[in-house]
Amino acid sequence: MTQPPSQQPPQGGFGAPQEPQGTPQPPQPQSPPAAPPQTPPAPPQAPPPTQPGYGYPQAPGAQPGYGYPQAPGQPAPGPYAQQPGPYGAPAGPYAQQPGPYGQQPGYGYPQQQYPGAPAPGGSGGGPFKGKPAVIIGAALAVLLVVGGGIFFATSGGDDEKKPVSKPSSGAADPSASPTVDQGDGKGDGREAEDDLNAGRKAGEAKVLWTTTNDIDLPRNGAKVYGPWVVGDTLVKGMYRSVTGYSVADGKQKWTLPLPADMCAAPGTATADGKIVIGVMNGTTDKADCADLQMIDLNTGKAGWKKSVKKNGTWDLLSDIGLAISGDTLTVGRTSNSNAYRVSDGTELFGKPSGNCQPFAFAGGPKLIAATSCRTDDVDNPQHQVQEIDPVTGKAKWTYQPKRGWEIDKVYSVSPLVVSLTQREEKKWGILALKENGTLRSQLISDKGEKLAVDCGHDFAIFGQQLEGCSGLAADANTFYMMTEDDTSGSGRTNKVIAFDLNTGKTKWKSAAPAERTMRPLRMEGGNVLVYLEPSYDKGGAIATIAPTGGAPEVLLQHPDSTTGIENFFSSRTLYAGGRSFVVSDRVSAGSDEEEKAQTTMMAFGK
Repeated sequence: MTQPPSQQPPQGGFGAPQEPQGTPQPPQPQSPPAAPPQTPPAPPQAPPPTQPGYGYPQAPGAQPGYGYPQAPGQPAPGPYAQQPGPYGAPAGPYAQQPGPYGQQPGYGYPQQQYPGAPAPGGSGGGPFKGKPAVIIGAALAVLLVVGGGIFFATSGGDDEKKPVSKPSSGAADPSASPTVDQGDGKGDGREAEDDLNAGRKAGEAKVLWTTTNDIDLPRNGAKVYGPWVVGDTLVKGMYRSVTGYSVADGKQKWTLPLPADMCAAPGTATADGKIVIGVMNGTTDKADCADLQMIDLNTGKAGWKKSVKKNGTWDLLSDIGLAISGDTLTVGRTSNSNAYRVSDGTELFGKPSGNCQPFAFAGGPKLIAATSCRTDDVDNPQHQVQEIDPVTGKAKWTYQPKRGWEIDKVYSVSPLVVSLTQREEKKWGILALKENGTLRSQLISDKGEKLAVDCGHDFAIFGQQLEGCSGLAADANTFYMMTEDDTSGSGRTNKVIAFDLNTGKTKWKSAAPAERTMRPLRMEGGNVLVYLEPSYDKGGAIATIAPTGGAPEVLLQHPDSTTGIENFFSSRTLYAGGRSFVVSDRVSAGSDEEEKAQTTMMAFGK
């Protein structure tokens, strides 16, 4: 049902920051959400079996796809095509791809029911075995200058619906679990010739340990939440359990069974290692992601548990996003939100009164909210970015982009870098904001580079996860992104680009080694920490790029002999204490035997 216009905050472009909004009007019924995304196009030609696979384009509100530049001199389409940016027209049109989770650097949590997942009765791997390229599929893009922001037209896609999981019971206390392969050929019953260090060459790191799956999963597998490193424990969640592993030897320190599917998790834990996850409130297809469970990641002990109460017809609890800042947990979804104290579960604040409602949050050193204001036209939304006081829920400042542009992701909380999309036109752009919420810059590439980030595949149709992208890093004055893979040569390669956050312009570009790709993880001692991804015959590596640019310098080279295992279809990479951890972010197989034999984590060190 279409609502009459209500009081609207003043509109402005990216170049026109807004003052904090006045007292809004009382809430009104929400208009129905937009329709689901369209069917994705056919995938590109498959690479060799040992090469990484491809992803697929996502609909706006999930992850936009990349595109190609408009012909020089051709006017850009769209309602805002004639509005100049603060720096004038770019030297050359270019296209780029969206991406990363607000941030615990390098710990993004893109989860996906990925294309190419083994079908029931089939075998794992196939032509798409290995980590996929972060590009999300071919799509046209048109460079637009919109109210001071740079945007791109992209194509949409659709995701599979997650199958109903098999029922199982769960306990409240953690328990020990066996079966850990320590990479010495004696681990979990595999033959002696599986010694992963047998082919290690001089200068290569050791495989410290690996783990294989020991969970009976639903037919199409399950996504992995995390990982998080707390002290000497690496923690991940999957399906109906959360498990902590020793970073030294991979042995399970604890596992906490859950009564139903794990369905949401924040990107960061509290400083003392507490986290709150989302658990389905039942095991049928009618269950919602409405139960919150606090867990101490140091010990695996379950703390408080609460159920989020539905607030109105359009409070769709099936799609929630969790974020933690300080001792505050926020629960965002549709046009509703709640906040709880992590330590004891006390509710701190709920849905505020007024015309504009927070629907998604990004945590970490600050609490950033994306808000949506009710309008008379559901196809022309009005969004805002706000910094929220994590105790009171009050907005410290508000930035309002031009109407029609939706807050998509927070790539970095501090410094604040935000991704926006326009759903109808399928456009995308990136801007940086100052500490007071005023515009700092828009990111502008000067050589036609196509940028890429990995935000996974959101299944949420109505809700949104604001944080969780990877392939990014940031310091006080520079933002680092990777480019999409270049496949024009004999092997894949890409670059890392450094953007000046004060001007939005490119500072430098660093090329990956020949026939290699790399992705930023986080900052490390003033340098950019990157993961050199494995190729079909070369192991991955942890490397750094100097803040002034240049070639990456390898810190830890993974063995070439184990690249076939390290080359997960999709994974997360962490580096802590001189060790690197590569964790598959989805476990799926075509049979119980393959499921049990599937390697899920690898640890490397000297």
